[in-house]
Amino acid sequence: MPNTIVKFKKYIDLLPEVYQTASCTSVLDGDSALVRAGANANEIIIPKISMDGLADYSRNSGYVKGDVTFTNETVAFNYDRGRKFSIDDMDNEETVGLAFGKLSSEFVRTKTVPELDAFRFAAYAGASGISLASANLNSGEAVLAALVEAQNTMDENEVPAGSRYLFITPTYYNLANNVDTYKSKAVFDSFAGVAKVPQSRFYTSIDMYDGTTPGETEGGYRKGTDHYELTKAEPSDWSDGYKSYYTKSGSTYTAVTDDSTPSWTTDTYYKKTASAAKDINFMIIEKSAVIQYPKHTVNKIVTPEENQFDDSWLFFFRAYGLADIYANKAAGIYLHHKA
Repeated sequence: MPNTIVKFKKYIDLLPEVYQTASCTSVLDGDSALVRAGANANEIIIPKISMDGLADYSRNSGYVKGDVTFTNETVAFNYDRGRKFSIDDMDNEETVGLAFGKLSSEFVRTKTVPELDAFRFAAYAGASGISLASANLNSGEAVLAALVEAQNTMDENEVPAGSRYLFITPTYYNLANNVDTYKSKAVFDSFAGVAKVPQSRFYTSIDMYDGTTPGETEGGYRKGTDHYELTKAEPSDWSDGYKSYYTKSGSTYTAVTDDSTPSWTTDTYYKKTASAAKDINFMIIEKSAVIQYPKHTVNKIVTPEENQFDDSWLFFFRAYGLADIYANKAAGIYLHHKA
């Protein structure tokens, strides 16, 4: 049995490589050496620096004293997901090892990494202050023009050019790549890196299934949908804002209209708290603008002898991390989505 555990641990050691290979966003992972643990288990502390600008130099009094401030910002992790699987015990330990290797690598490649990418893109797309544009791009020329416009915007905002990464759907990448080679090459070569992101990971918001609620037991995520919240008490904006509320019939929400001024009724009206996601065409992200740390992915093994419930091997996966942006570096994110 110990030999089998050793083999399993070898598979576990390879999982980070699976993550790096399959993930579109791993290139944005921050240097963990620059952060330290916070007071609570779900926090990290990130160093920040601010300083005064130039001042007039005086021939009489010399330099004007400036101020440099080092601060530590505490940031809470915002991604914590996991799953547990069981595989019946088998006589052939090597078969068990292969089964675990296949299970773990496929789970990371097909389930964990796509959701983590989708979560990160949605988190950055929903951040305040980033640069936004929307259009339906119907040709390679239109894609290249949109990319050049994005670069112009970031140049004007003085975003460092050497660490900008382009994330773009395969469809738009191929459209642009089919334009005259010298044109597309010049645009793509201006980025530190280019990653093709499947549309299934590329939305302005996502809904993540909790794994226990009926209809969500399969887990995973989907493209973000409209979200509504039942208003329990009369809202302060009811008299002048009732048109922003909805009524519900079955699973259908209908906006209140101008036909008549409704009177407030308890537990009747809903407020939209989130709108359905848009498909992202491309994003340009300057690496230092994001706070991205995959703290750890737990891959734990329980043998059939240790398992007190049945004669199975138990395998545990947990992905835990942070995806956010620095408020003063929002210009380092450029989002272009469908109209």
